[in-house]
Amino acid sequence: MLEEAEEIGRRVRRARLRLGMPQADLAVALGKSQGWVSKMERGQIEIDRVGLLNAIAAELGVHPNDLIGRPYTSTPADNQWQIAAASILRELRRYDLTPVFEGSPRPSGELWRNMTRLHRLRDAAANIAILRILPDLLREARALAEVSTGHEREEAYAVYAVACKFAHTAAHALGHAELIAMAAERAAWSARLSGDPVMPALADWMRVWDMWATADWDDSMSLSDKALGSIQDDYDRGEPLAVRMWGSLQLRAAVSAARAGRPSESEDRIGHARAAAERLASRQGPPVHDRHSVTFSSGNVQIHAISVALEAGNQTRALALNRRTSPELVSALPNSRQGHHHMDLARAWLWDGNRDKALSELETAERIAPQLVRNHPIARSTLRSIVYAERTAMRETLRRMSNRFHLDG
Repeated sequence: MLEEAEEIGRRVRRARLRLGMPQADLAVALGKSQGWVSKMERGQIEIDRVGLLNAIAAELGVHPNDLIGRPYTSTPADNQWQIAAASILRELRRYDLTPVFEGSPRPSGELWRNMTRLHRLRDAAANIAILRILPDLLREARALAEVSTGHEREEAYAVYAVACKFAHTAAHALGHAELIAMAAERAAWSARLSGDPVMPALADWMRVWDMWATADWDDSMSLSDKALGSIQDDYDRGEPLAVRMWGSLQLRAAVSAARAGRPSESEDRIGHARAAAERLASRQGPPVHDRHSVTFSSGNVQIHAISVALEAGNQTRALALNRRTSPELVSALPNSRQGHHHMDLARAWLWDGNRDKALSELETAERIAPQLVRNHPIARSTLRSIVYAERTAMRETLRRMSNRFHLDG
């Protein structure tokens, strides 16, 4: 992995040369110096922010995965998830054909109950296990839609849409660009047929994430606002699922604004999301099942605020926000969100010059969500930076000691 940074730089250079683009032009587009681009292409500078990686890829007309080499090369056993991904793609490609399903599909109520297993796996960031379950679930949901009418048919499409959302999240974590794109398309299609007023906003929430890959920050904010408008009336009435989705969309918009270099708008969006979380927390009555499978709470808002500060390159603010964050809020989050949070803290401590704390946070992230962290480009970038810094420090220590021992003489 230590050679990975150099390889990323070489991929950037190859993509730039294919376009006949001078280093100076790429530097201007990124708001960097030509020297910075030169060092980055030689593997001497880490690409340590997702927004920066996406901006470089967008300027070069490639997907970010093409630059970082994800899915990463691994053992044959580790690569078995790609078989499940291919099976999901087959199901999604034949979405409007008669499903191939033996026997009678279960009622929608049973399919929704079966989805609770996927929720648990998502919370544990067990993305490979999720992919293995999805082909059969997509097939059965599609079969139920084929033989049903009325509300039951709509519920079958709702199950299909949320299954696409699970595929989308897992594909992002593992780096499967084709599955990311197709899962979002099929989610939008099935959401329109579901009869669920919030489901189309979920599909837009997915698309916002995809727009980040091409650094389309303005479009991602426009799409967020479109989705927010579609559920605004339900939000105003306090419908809990609409409040949850409304807050989640504000968090997506906050990240988009931060990456677009609009910190004040980003803070405003975080404020709107915080108000939505407080509204959910104060709600009276029995808990409402989150059928859309979005993680939204006061804790999630707070860790997004920390992440947004890092997107702006302000590790001092990120660490200050973390000091004011209740550990109980974070520990109540799913493992996948906790893993992201500790990755962010590792990056913040590294930028702040504390490699020991950075490594400790990265170890915590890996322990909580190993699949997520080992496949995340920023976690890998952070670890490489720590290793390089440790090696440099060791070389300097050895050089000074060898001078004292007069080994060069």
